[in-house]
Amino acid sequence: MQSFINRQIDFMGKRRLAFMASGLMLLVSIVALLVQGLNLGLDFTGGTLVEVRYATAPALASVRETLETAGFQDVAVQTFGASTEVLIRLQQAFEAGVGDRVVELLNQGGASVELVRAEFVGAQVGDQLRDQSGMGMLVALGIVMLYVAFRFQYKFALGALLALIHDVIIVVGAFALFGFEFDLTVLAAVLAVIGYSLNDTIVVYDRIRENIRKSRIDDMPAIFNESINQTLSRTLATSGTTLLVLLALVLLGGDMIHNFAVALIIGIGIGTFSSIYVASALLLPLKLQREDLIPARKEDPEAEELP
Repeated sequence: MQSFINRQIDFMGKRRLAFMASGLMLLVSIVALLVQGLNLGLDFTGGTLVEVRYATAPALASVRETLETAGFQDVAVQTFGASTEVLIRLQQAFEAGVGDRVVELLNQGGASVELVRAEFVGAQVGDQLRDQSGMGMLVALGIVMLYVAFRFQYKFALGALLALIHDVIIVVGAFALFGFEFDLTVLAAVLAVIGYSLNDTIVVYDRIRENIRKSRIDDMPAIFNESINQTLSRTLATSGTTLLVLLALVLLGGDMIHNFAVALIIGIGIGTFSSIYVASALLLPLKLQREDLIPARKEDPEAEELP
């Protein structure tokens, strides 16, 4: 591992290939969003929620199949707390007796099922949270961009902004492409991805700025490569340990946080990629120069007049 970290990898030499990969991922994501759209969860669409209690833990797939066979559409089934507590989400208007009907269907298979609650979930709260979260994300991005422009330089701010937009579109596009349910937990994961990706980008940017100021050469690709290689061990350690935790959540965390963990896995992978090949590599077409960070010295006119 240490010998790999100490290698000097030519990241900037492969930036055109990386730009092509990013462009392809963005194209697929945008097409998926436009053609298929997001599979919005009950938080956004509203519908009926039924909670039942089994005597023994059931197979969720069989519960879903039983309800779909009976004519229910867009059925989402997940455990709620204990393995015998099952939460059923139906994307349809609430009807009187729907809870009793669901219990009757499930009892036909020989299981012992008890109705805990049946209620309508409106989309108003979800819409409000979605709008507030979206506005909060825009405000946060604006403040962050101002900070990056003030702390570094406006070209850094532009590169970081494009990288964050790149990450968000691909994460949301992946959910549209594969038809995963997009609910408030996934929206929270997208916001977390923004923070994670930005933090990784700032670390790389800080090293790039430091090396530009210390270096006596004007070869920006070489300086960028050196900076990325110097921060690579930190990037791999942070991303690797985080992904291990998220994989554990995907495998053992249950249905409640499954999509949340999946969104973070996609986002961390894309965010790590973008901090190198989008945020950093974009500084080259943005014409970042040493003079952007080190003001040129003004010549003393009085000194020139001296004989």
